[in-house]
Amino acid sequence: MSGSGKGGDNRKNKRQPFKRKGGKDGSRSSRDNQKGGGRQAVMSLAAEGKIERKWTGSLHERPKWVPPKPPDTPLPEASCYWCGKPVKDISAAISDPESGNPVHFDCVISRIAERENLESGDTISYIGGGRFGVVRHDPSNAKNFKIKKIFEWENKENRSEWRVVIGDYFSVT
Repeated sequence: MSGSGKGGDNRKNKRQPFKRKGGKDGSRSSRDNQKGGGRQAVMSLAAEGKIERKWTGSLHERPKWVPPKPPDTPLPEASCYWCGKPVKDISAAISDPESGNPVHFDCVISRIAERENLESGDTISYIGGGRFGVVRHDPSNAKNFKIKKIFEWENKENRSEWRVVIGDYFSVT
């Protein structure tokens, strides 16, 4: 990278300033002015429909992108295996480790909080990959935290049937 700010790679291939065809001062020649030609004239003729504008883009024809069609079947309706209330957002549900049925995200957090003896400043958080953890945040800096304990909640090898069904809705591309 050159430090001169003029572009190029110090091999004498610096960018050349743009020069219009015609006179040395960049103006049009008198011949172009007499014809009334130029880009503006072509654009106005194309707007009036007197000439047909040709595409000067890529030489390769590319297929037009067609969005994939979502599955015809509706999303499955489920109720929480623990509290019995309907699961409104099935994509945010978590599988029960024993039965594999969908449960509310908040039900999992409350159940872990009941089992664990939390100290002040500790919270239960989802840390990704089907895992929850007891997290302690630093009160002086919100970006600093420490994961004290990890709970493996969902097994990645044994995916629940309802997860496979809703996977078709969210990964169609």
